[in-house]
Amino acid sequence: MRKWSMLLSVVLGFGLLASACSGKEPDVAKGASGVNPAGQFPITNEKTTLKVLVKGASTVEDFSTNEFTKWLEEKTNIHLEFEVAPEKTATEKLNLVLSGGDYPDVIMGFGVSPSQMMIYGSQGVFLPLNDLIEKYGEETKKGYAAMPMAKELSTAPDGKIYAMPQINECYHCTLHQRMWVYQPWLDKLGLKMPTTTDEFYEMLKAFKTRDPNGNGKADEIPLSGSPQSYHTSIDSFLMNAFIYNHGSNKLYLKSGKVDIPYNKPEWKEGLAYLRKLYSEGLIAPQTFTQDGTQLQEMGESATPILGAASGHNMGSVAKLAGSSNRWLEYTAVPPLKGPKGLQITPLHPFAVNNGEFIITNKAKNPEAAFRLADFLYNQEATLRWYAGREGTEWRWAEKGEIGINGKPAIWKQLKPWGGVQNVNWSQRGTGFRPSDLRLGEVADPSQPLEPLLYKETKEKMEPYKQSMENILPPVFFTAEQSSEVADLEKTLLDHMKEMTARFITGDLDLDKNWDSYVKNLDNMNLKRYLEIYQTAYDAKYKKK
Repeated sequence: MRKWSMLLSVVLGFGLLASACSGKEPDVAKGASGVNPAGQFPITNEKTTLKVLVKGASTVEDFSTNEFTKWLEEKTNIHLEFEVAPEKTATEKLNLVLSGGDYPDVIMGFGVSPSQMMIYGSQGVFLPLNDLIEKYGEETKKGYAAMPMAKELSTAPDGKIYAMPQINECYHCTLHQRMWVYQPWLDKLGLKMPTTTDEFYEMLKAFKTRDPNGNGKADEIPLSGSPQSYHTSIDSFLMNAFIYNHGSNKLYLKSGKVDIPYNKPEWKEGLAYLRKLYSEGLIAPQTFTQDGTQLQEMGESATPILGAASGHNMGSVAKLAGSSNRWLEYTAVPPLKGPKGLQITPLHPFAVNNGEFIITNKAKNPEAAFRLADFLYNQEATLRWYAGREGTEWRWAEKGEIGINGKPAIWKQLKPWGGVQNVNWSQRGTGFRPSDLRLGEVADPSQPLEPLLYKETKEKMEPYKQSMENILPPVFFTAEQSSEVADLEKTLLDHMKEMTARFITGDLDLDKNWDSYVKNLDNMNLKRYLEIYQTAYDAKYKKK
């Protein structure tokens, strides 16, 4: 039987170039003038400027005037000159910068793809960080010691590290395909939390017909969602009552073979169920077109109108900050048991988001840039990066305070997280949040987000988590495979999403058009798509 520790030895998603690459290490043997040794501050004796291209965040007013930026500059003596790529067009902006050759010193917050890291690393555009880590990586080494998988999953097949990852050991994120229901409506109508797809259907009918908001109008929206994210898509949670539906690309393993669910009879059964909900007016038509903000607006309506929606957390359904606090009234639905007894929640076990802090060959002082990245892994820096100012948005825990995990607490949130603000970077870039830090937050009823997510996940989701044997572990491809699989994946998933919406809304007849849909997937070279993944999987995991 495979050991999971073996699975973690693969580089997460490194989908390009099995052959060795030759990015040139910066010369750190003599160090850089003005850069102090690891652990000493300021980082540079004379004020140093770094040009940073950062992916914008709708929740950050201004990275340049941000309170965390000010604190960081004062602590390090490094001035950050930001160019902000608009969030919605950030990928296009990054590609233009990379193709044009006008690189900044640092690229931050993009989650740069493994293929791009390998391409630009091999060309020497992205600097290998191994020697810098060895010389200056005080906090990085602590992180590696605490979580060895972090180093393994950020190391390219050529043995080099081209980017610092964001490490976020988030318990509730491992089981994040959830459905949220408006609890006051259940209470008012005397309904129990549904446990089966039939009970869920009956609950939605009651929401539609029994005026749970009490305004005498038929304005209730029993169920909605958004195609903007797979977290909020209509199939994310509900399809798992019919067939294993894991993540955005939906790949899984069955007896060691890579497969997909969306051409199976069980997927058709799930579509038939969703079609039934839609045909009876239980799913809002906007579900297939609206963005996440519009979904939130449904949840924030002056009179409650939204009964249920899928999402990573309650913030998908209603705003977490600067709102009515209605998000507190949405509770998680346990995984539903389907007509054939299937009742599962997909497991997402990885805690490393790669490509978050890259130093380019245009950096005049890569040592200073790396020391800045390393400092972001510091516990205080991470808390300021995530929450804001010490003493205002958070403080250190006092003696006797207990964390979410039941152990002595480490820190306490003082103000709700989320919403537009200018005190933190809204998780852009890199930080180090191991499970002990996340769950070491004081369990405070006045700041209930993390405690509620922990409780809902522990009690409702974890008992039904899917077997590790079904999870396709990270694989890496050759250069040719990477390009081919990317094109195939987009074509197949775009077609699946389009047809899913058309089948549910009745634009196409499910019984009459199912076979042609499956045939079209085959014509789009589904067999080759799975073959590429299987070859990559077997190369690493097949027993010799």
